[in-house]
Amino acid sequence: MKRLLTALAASLIAASPAAAQPVAITGGKLVIGDGSAPIDNGVVIVDDGRVVAAGNVAIPQGAIIVDASGKWVTPGIVAGYSRIGLAEVDGGSGPTDVSAGNSPHSAAIDVAWGVNPSAEPIRVSRADGVTRALVAPGGTNSIFAGQGAVIDTGMDYDPVTRAGAFQYVYMGQGGAQLAGGSRSAAALQLIDALTQARDGRPSTDRPEEGALTDADIRALRPVVRGEVPMLVAVERASDIVNLIRIKRQFPRIDMVLLGAGEGWLVADQIAAAGISVIAEPTANRPASFDQLAATQSNIGRLRAAGVDVGVALISDFVNRNARNGRQLAGNLVALQKVPGHTGVSWDQAFAMISSVPADMMGLGGEIGSLRSGRRADVVIWNGDPLELMSVPERVWIDGVEQDLTTRASRLAERYREIGEGQFPEAYDR
Repeated sequence: MKRLLTALAASLIAASPAAAQPVAITGGKLVIGDGSAPIDNGVVIVDDGRVVAAGNVAIPQGAIIVDASGKWVTPGIVAGYSRIGLAEVDGGSGPTDVSAGNSPHSAAIDVAWGVNPSAEPIRVSRADGVTRALVAPGGTNSIFAGQGAVIDTGMDYDPVTRAGAFQYVYMGQGGAQLAGGSRSAAALQLIDALTQARDGRPSTDRPEEGALTDADIRALRPVVRGEVPMLVAVERASDIVNLIRIKRQFPRIDMVLLGAGEGWLVADQIAAAGISVIAEPTANRPASFDQLAATQSNIGRLRAAGVDVGVALISDFVNRNARNGRQLAGNLVALQKVPGHTGVSWDQAFAMISSVPADMMGLGGEIGSLRSGRRADVVIWNGDPLELMSVPERVWIDGVEQDLTTRASRLAERYREIGEGQFPEAYDR
């Protein structure tokens, strides 16, 4: 009921002419999201969809005051890897725009065309404080899965913050299978495609079957120029070293590793190459021969070596559980107290689910923190957001307060107090 009342209040505020006034969120424990320590009794000033100021700042005259005393105030969570909006549920049944294995194209496929802002996983993510998400394509018949997007989880039908935000590539064992059966074939396919994109001329020594189209090569040109990040799914340390060698041939590429379960073994080389990583803390046991050295200390050790690391759920439920990022970040904080393990600080952990993934996509000046000028994605929590029992009480995206009801919350309210005679006919006994 509390969320229903909040949603009603949200709609009234959004519809009110007073929404054009600045809004000051006051009195809470303020988290900027850039890795700095929380500020007690902080203030966030929002106006015209942007953050005007945050910290110990003066409240402008005439501002609408939102009292967040006793609460936590943070930027919205940025899901570092997901497929929310591309499918309603996991698995192959029902409407899904996750994969395009029968398409003649690969690198050119733009996942933004398939995002459905009405999909329930978007609503569920929003209700748990996720305001932006990296959405990756599920794959094609090539090592190039296509172009990912950054979206918001707002209530409108304009969800795409940036289309073509990154190029998604499979390497390691998965890439080997797509390229013909070996890592050597995958490396050759990657180098050949990047060379064509860099030099602007097609290769002439390839069979027609499996060749990249002109549209695919055009899609890779901003990648080799370093204008679009290349997100590479890879786990094994030797594969990571090979990617570092490939990056030396194409030094302008902005490479981000996804997974990197054995990354800690070559952390110094990753840091020296200026490569970022998005990893999953719960990948702490080998799920394949590519992850034999997996450990839950992977992220802490990468971070200690100087690697920029974001946190995301990668291995399971990526169609719907973008909200799990804060649980993963909280696990990293707890890990500091486990003897012999390496975690990160609370401040670092929250940045890993807010400003760090935004920075990796070149959107750090727009989203992921409450610094002046950023989009006004703000969440008021009833407690520490890295604690599982905490929930968002109010959420703004682009300065617009959001409805936090979900199908699950509506069902819960419907059946919370119901007598035996009030059950639907299907439940009659």
